[in-house]
Amino acid sequence: QVQLVESGGGLVQAGDSLRLSCAASGDTICISAMGWYRQAPGKERELVAAITSAGSTNDADSVKGRFTISRENTTTTMYLQMNSLKPQDTAVYYCKAGSFTVQAWCIILLTAYWGQGTQVTVSS
Repeated sequence: QVQLVESGGGLVQAGDSLRLSCAASGDTICISAMGWYRQAPGKERELVAAITSAGSTNDADSVKGRFTISRENTTTTMYLQMNSLKPQDTAVYYCKAGSFTVQAWCIILLTAYWGQGTQVTVSS
Protein backbone atom coordinates (compact mmCIF):
# COMPACT_ATOMS: atom_id res chain seq x y z
CA GLN A 1 0.00 0.00 0.00
CA VAL A 2 1.09 3.52 -0.80
CA GLN A 3 -0.23 6.61 0.88
CA LEU A 4 -0.02 9.99 -0.82
CA VAL A 5 -0.52 13.32 0.89
CA GLU A 6 -0.69 16.57 -1.02
CA SER A 7 -0.01 19.96 0.45
CA GLY A 8 0.64 23.51 -0.64
CA GLY A 9 -2.71 24.48 -2.08
CA GLY A 10 -4.46 27.69 -1.24
CA LEU A 11 -6.15 30.82 -2.45
CA VAL A 12 -4.05 33.11 -4.61
CA GLN A 13 -4.50 35.86 -7.13
CA ALA A 14 -3.88 35.58 -10.83
CA GLY A 15 -0.20 35.81 -11.59
CA ASP A 16 0.87 34.42 -8.23
CA SER A 17 2.80 31.23 -7.64
CA LEU A 18 2.28 28.12 -5.57
CA ARG A 19 4.30 25.01 -4.97
CA LEU A 20 2.46 21.79 -4.35
CA SER A 21 4.08 18.87 -2.59
CA CYS A 22 3.20 15.21 -2.60
CA ALA A 23 4.71 12.97 0.03
CA ALA A 24 4.53 9.23 -0.48
CA SER A 25 4.73 6.73 2.33
CA GLY A 26 4.20 3.04 2.82
CA ASP A 27 5.54 0.60 0.25
CA THR A 28 7.23 3.25 -1.84
CA ILE A 29 10.21 1.25 -3.04
CA CYS A 30 8.40 0.08 -6.15
CA ILE A 31 6.92 3.41 -7.15
CA SER A 32 7.58 4.18 -10.78
CA ALA A 33 5.98 7.15 -12.47
CA MET A 34 4.23 9.88 -10.54
CA GLY A 35 2.08 12.71 -11.71
CA TRP A 36 -0.15 15.60 -10.89
CA TYR A 37 -3.76 15.67 -11.97
CA ARG A 38 -6.43 18.26 -11.42
CA GLN A 39 -10.18 18.29 -11.45
CA ALA A 40 -12.36 21.35 -11.58
CA PRO A 41 -16.01 21.24 -10.51
CA GLY A 42 -18.12 19.61 -13.18
CA LYS A 43 -15.11 18.60 -15.23
CA GLU A 44 -13.16 15.42 -15.70
CA ARG A 45 -9.86 14.85 -14.01
CA GLU A 46 -6.99 15.75 -16.30
CA LEU A 47 -3.28 15.18 -16.32
CA VAL A 48 -1.23 18.24 -15.45
CA ALA A 49 2.28 16.84 -15.44
CA ALA A 50 4.00 13.51 -15.01
CA ILE A 51 7.48 12.39 -14.11
CA THR A 52 9.10 8.99 -14.34
CA SER A 53 11.59 7.40 -11.99
CA ALA A 54 14.27 8.28 -14.53
CA GLY A 55 13.37 11.94 -14.31
CA SER A 56 11.63 12.35 -17.64
CA THR A 57 8.78 14.83 -17.49
CA ASN A 58 5.73 15.60 -19.54
CA ASP A 59 3.49 18.61 -19.10
CA ALA A 60 0.04 19.31 -20.38
CA ASP A 61 -0.11 21.94 -23.10
CA SER A 62 -2.19 24.20 -20.89
CA VAL A 63 0.56 24.50 -18.29
CA LYS A 64 3.74 24.31 -20.34
CA GLY A 65 6.05 27.16 -19.53
CA ARG A 66 4.24 27.87 -16.27
CA PHE A 67 4.29 24.65 -14.24
CA THR A 68 7.32 22.55 -13.41
CA ILE A 69 7.18 19.06 -11.99
CA SER A 70 10.06 17.60 -10.02
CA ARG A 71 10.74 14.61 -7.84
CA GLU A 72 13.03 13.66 -5.02
CA ASN A 73 13.51 9.91 -5.15
CA THR A 74 15.36 9.75 -1.86
CA THR A 75 12.36 11.08 0.04
CA THR A 76 9.72 10.00 -2.46
CA THR A 77 8.44 13.53 -2.67
CA MET A 78 7.06 15.17 -5.76
CA TYR A 79 6.58 18.86 -6.37
CA LEU A 80 4.63 21.00 -8.74
CA GLN A 81 5.87 24.55 -9.04
CA MET A 82 3.06 26.64 -10.43
CA ASN A 83 3.85 30.10 -11.74
CA SER A 84 1.70 32.69 -13.47
CA LEU A 85 -1.44 31.10 -12.15
CA LYS A 86 -4.66 31.77 -13.97
CA PRO A 87 -8.27 31.50 -12.80
CA GLN A 88 -8.70 28.51 -15.08
CA ASP A 89 -6.09 26.71 -13.01
CA THR A 90 -8.58 26.55 -10.16
CA ALA A 91 -9.13 22.91 -9.30
CA VAL A 92 -8.41 20.19 -6.82
CA TYR A 93 -4.94 18.92 -7.54
CA TYR A 94 -4.26 15.24 -6.98
CA CYS A 95 -1.05 13.34 -6.66
CA LYS A 96 -0.83 9.99 -8.40
CA ALA A 97 1.76 7.28 -8.11
CA GLY A 98 2.15 4.04 -9.97
CA SER A 99 3.59 1.16 -7.99
CA PHE A 100 4.38 -2.42 -8.89
CA THR A 101 2.83 -5.05 -6.66
CA VAL A 102 2.92 -8.83 -6.65
CA GLN A 103 -0.55 -10.24 -7.12
CA ALA A 104 0.54 -13.88 -7.34
CA TRP A 105 3.45 -15.98 -8.49
CA CYS A 106 4.73 -14.60 -11.79
CA ILE A 107 2.03 -11.95 -11.81
CA ILE A 108 2.94 -8.32 -11.24
CA LEU A 109 0.45 -5.49 -11.40
CA LEU A 110 0.99 -1.78 -11.71
CA THR A 111 -1.38 -0.16 -9.26
CA ALA A 112 -2.31 3.49 -9.27
CA TYR A 113 -2.53 5.30 -5.95
CA TRP A 114 -4.13 8.67 -5.41
CA GLY A 115 -3.90 11.30 -2.76
CA GLN A 116 -6.91 13.09 -1.37
CA GLY A 117 -6.16 16.27 -3.25
CA THR A 118 -5.39 19.84 -2.37
CA GLN A 119 -7.51 22.78 -3.42
CA VAL A 120 -6.00 25.50 -5.57
CA THR A 121 -8.13 28.57 -6.12
CA VAL A 122 -6.97 31.42 -8.32
CA SER A 123 -8.92 34.65 -8.23
CA SER A 124 -8.79 37.19 -11.02
